[in-house]
Amino acid sequence: MQPLPGNTQPGPAPAATKWDAGEAVSQLSWDDLRIIKALSDCANRAAAAKKLGINVSTVSRRVTQLEKTLGVALFDHRKSGYLLTAEGAELRALAERVELDIVSVTRRVSRAGQGALGKLRITTSDSLLLYFLTPIIAEFKALNPGINIEVLVGNQTLSLARDESDIAIRATRKPAESLVGRKLANIAWAPYCRSGQLGAAALFEQDQAWVSYSAALCGLRANSYVECRVAPERIAYRTDSVAAASVAIAAGLGFGFLPCMLGDITPGLVRAGPVVPELQDELWLLTHQDIRRSWRVKAFMTFCAAAVASRKPLVEGQMPPPVA
Repeated sequence: MQPLPGNTQPGPAPAATKWDAGEAVSQLSWDDLRIIKALSDCANRAAAAKKLGINVSTVSRRVTQLEKTLGVALFDHRKSGYLLTAEGAELRALAERVELDIVSVTRRVSRAGQGALGKLRITTSDSLLLYFLTPIIAEFKALNPGINIEVLVGNQTLSLARDESDIAIRATRKPAESLVGRKLANIAWAPYCRSGQLGAAALFEQDQAWVSYSAALCGLRANSYVECRVAPERIAYRTDSVAAASVAIAAGLGFGFLPCMLGDITPGLVRAGPVVPELQDELWLLTHQDIRRSWRVKAFMTFCAAAVASRKPLVEGQMPPPVA
């Protein structure tokens, strides 16, 4: 029997389109990877577009086109926002690797990093910066007026690998393996109180309020040292800032442990006891290996190391403490 005109015989279903790796590679760009990373970070298109400085429609179009090219979904769109699929997570990981490579190569070939002009970004904690590092930075700036200093304050570790900072000055016993630098000194800790507040009784025998640490600083050895010796109700004040703790102690909120390099030079504070060796920390000056030969980085690190060496007795608690 002949088929009716216009009809076709049933046949096998068309084969699924095979993913062409070569085509995907030729069409995948750094801009695509940036969009995937931004959308996964922000979870919504508007925020991702704002972060990248592009239109929302561009975000949607590029993601849709990339999913079509790869033949897979990169995001699940849920009420909570855009969530990466397993395939999307792989591309995000690729984006992070490419980003690090771009930053690394740019640093190495940039001539701007070799002169006495430009910006130098330093990350450190508030307690190190206020009284100790600020005079050192001021001295360096006076000798290098063409270098502009930007200081980023926080206890969290900024990524030198991602170009968030050039130099890190940190109190730590375990600097990241990806960084290079030098240990400048040991940081001594001692108990402090407001001038005139110290009594005749032994430190922990006094019925005295205490200042201690919280949040990101819960892991400080000084925090656990106090908690093992002081009843919880006597810890009247907690903070996630060592500098804030020094101000609280000077205001009479209680006794507390501080680095000697801060406590010994904070107005209104006196040592309430000797240095406690088991609370000792280390002061490190660090940078990323890709920029260690930058003129600005080398100049500051050399200057800072020499300046800290001249102040080492203060850092290590060997200066005569203020008299109560």
